Amino acid sequence: MKRLAIFDLDGTLAESKSPLDKSVGQWLAKLLDVCQVAVISGGAWPQFEKQLLAHLPSGAPLKRLSLLPTSGTRFLTYDGTWRQLYAEDFTPEQKAKIIAALNAVFQSSGFAPHQHWGETIEDRGSQITLSALGQEAPLDQKKTWDPDFAKRREMKGKLDLLLPEFSIGMGGSSSIDVTRPGVDKAYGIGKLKEVLGIDIPEMLFVGDALFEGGNDYPARRTGVTCIQVAGPSETSKVIETILSWQSKSSA
Repeated sequence: MKRLAIFDLDGTLAESKSPLDKSVGQWLAKLLDVCQVAVISGGAWPQFEKQLLAHLPSGAPLKRLSLLPTSGTRFLTYDGTWRQLYAEDFTPEQKAKIIAALNAVFQSSGFAPHQHWGETIEDRGSQITLSALGQEAPLDQKKTWDPDFAKRREMKGKLDLLLPEFSIGMGGSSSIDVTRPGVDKAYGIGKLKEVLGIDIPEMLFVGDALFEGGNDYPARRTGVTCIQVAGPSETSKVIETILSWQSKSSA
């Protein structure tokens, strides 16, 4: 029996930067009734509020929900209001170095599109994110830009050389995330173990980028049971299966 179910957000619980589908929100609320749930994503806190929290059913037991924005570099729990336990922020000097490297690699890659929607580089405090088509790009454009991650793998290889002291991951449909070294989803899972007192064998992680280099891949290093999904519809089926397991275990 699993005591904690951990989910990625973009590409797993919801489409990239899109609202949580009503049916997924209902499944999550049902899951919160029987076990602890955590969401770890590259998105910043405002994205969690707009994309996830605003679309959970009224009355969902939020005290069982842990939220870890920006790839686990922040941790928030609910006790009547959302309270931040930690934030692994960059220094100004680190931010400047990362932004310069992202700009240099992106512009020299030949992958920069002719059109973009909003800023391509976002400072999220504890994470710097390159969104190749811009923060507000339409979902259909993002899905066709780099569906096999080939462009981002090439850029990641160059960034690994320029920024060896940082962690670099690929997530969503068109983004690259940079965090402090070792501060990634594996770090977040370690914090979940520490804060919630739940051991790794009692956890389950669900994500769409569990391949090597993907921003969910660090979860594999923890030894947690991992399930790869291709999108929210598959995630709904996974949650339904988890609920079935929990029901049988408690019978």
